[in-house]
Amino acid sequence: MVVNSISFLLFFIVVFAVYYAPPVAKNVRHQNLWILLTSYFLYGYTDLKTLPILITATIVFYLIGKWLKSAMDRGNHQQASRITTFGVCLGIGVLLYFKYFNFFAESVKDLMNAVGFHVSWTALHILLPIGVSFFTFKFISYIIDIHLKRIEPCSNFIDFAAYIAFFPTILSGPIDRPGTFFPQLDKRRQFRYDLATDGFRQILWGMFTKMCIADILSAGVDMVWSNVEAQNGSAILLATLLYPIQLYADFDGYSNMAIGTGKILGFHITRNFNHPLLARNIAEYWRCWHMSLMTWFRDYIYIPLGGSRCAQWKVIRNTLIVFGISGLWHGASWTFVVWGLYHGFLIVLYKLLHINTKEKDILTVGRWLPSTKDLFKMTITTILVFIGWVLFRADTFENAVTFMGRLFTPSLFSAPDYPIGISTLAMIFVLYALEWYQRDKEYPLQMNPTFLANKKWLPYIIEYIIIAAIVFYGNFEGSQFIYFQF
Repeated sequence: MVVNSISFLLFFIVVFAVYYAPPVAKNVRHQNLWILLTSYFLYGYTDLKTLPILITATIVFYLIGKWLKSAMDRGNHQQASRITTFGVCLGIGVLLYFKYFNFFAESVKDLMNAVGFHVSWTALHILLPIGVSFFTFKFISYIIDIHLKRIEPCSNFIDFAAYIAFFPTILSGPIDRPGTFFPQLDKRRQFRYDLATDGFRQILWGMFTKMCIADILSAGVDMVWSNVEAQNGSAILLATLLYPIQLYADFDGYSNMAIGTGKILGFHITRNFNHPLLARNIAEYWRCWHMSLMTWFRDYIYIPLGGSRCAQWKVIRNTLIVFGISGLWHGASWTFVVWGLYHGFLIVLYKLLHINTKEKDILTVGRWLPSTKDLFKMTITTILVFIGWVLFRADTFENAVTFMGRLFTPSLFSAPDYPIGISTLAMIFVLYALEWYQRDKEYPLQMNPTFLANKKWLPYIIEYIIIAAIVFYGNFEGSQFIYFQF
């Protein structure tokens, strides 16, 4: 069940009706229990076999949090440190086992065979829990934040389990921190019309980018990547340009639908994107892309390693470690690792060349069009980022090399055999245009109340246009989101 499907709509109608019904809405504990039950239902409906893994891990980390707090209250700092280390290692171990065991086993086998030790073993059939990369990071941050006294351990298991399994975000983020989510669970959520309408507009925008851009672009991109050797250079070029847009429209679409759903239920979920298509350098791009993940790496890996306040060689080391791990987080393949390191090296290059990566914020500057200088920087950043996404999309290094090799051929100047229509190009233009003109908003359909003072009709017209585009051009098959695989 995906959030852009009819089945999810019916599911959410039931969730909403019970959630705000007087017997439940009058008691915050009843609301949290309902959130937990519906979250487990959705997770089990998606993958019933791995639901016990999620529940068991939740119980274990809840108890570890209690154990850690007990040691800290007794002043036993040595034991508290050992418990924290155990909790963090257990969280990493869960992720390594379910997602990376076979990958590392195969890598070790290939390495040993390469140096003359002929070994062979069969890959294990390990269930991969959906969302494991997301909920394990919640577990780890929970334990670390207790140790650093940023939060108190959750006193109610239902609340803790609801935080971990919260159905709008369990499958593909954003990754909420316990310090921002727990206080929301302590307060009774009453229906707010303004928050609900804002959430509805955000869901609508997410549906538009997912169903009218990402899903339509996927047909052509998948066609090219499924048979790279048979494609001409112009088709390869189009796939190179359109896949990053497809990925952004897909993942940002999911994030907007998740955040919008949370708003309707009275929750403020962590923002995940801040118009990365407008970034003017690589560092700015990664400050705007998958923000809940990148700030997690910043706070729990980069800063503890020394961050930027250390010797230059250590800053370079810290940057490459973070981006290497970020690449591996996305999938059990060396192509992802190299993709992450590619961006890490670009950021290091910017640092070594003393290129300013903290420029004046263009998001609050009232310009109708970007300056020539900013447009040039955006173009360079787009080219560098889009090249990197080739590695991200490729199944193997050979596949990526073949793909780029086909690009630089005389057929680059021939007509592409690529299924893309004028309507799709128009919607991509709408995406870029609204991202620019609404760059100071959380999402493009968010309206400024002051601007709407004498234009109350405007949001309705825009919404009707977006709804019409979804109805006439949208893919209603409820296709999976790309980041579900991570």
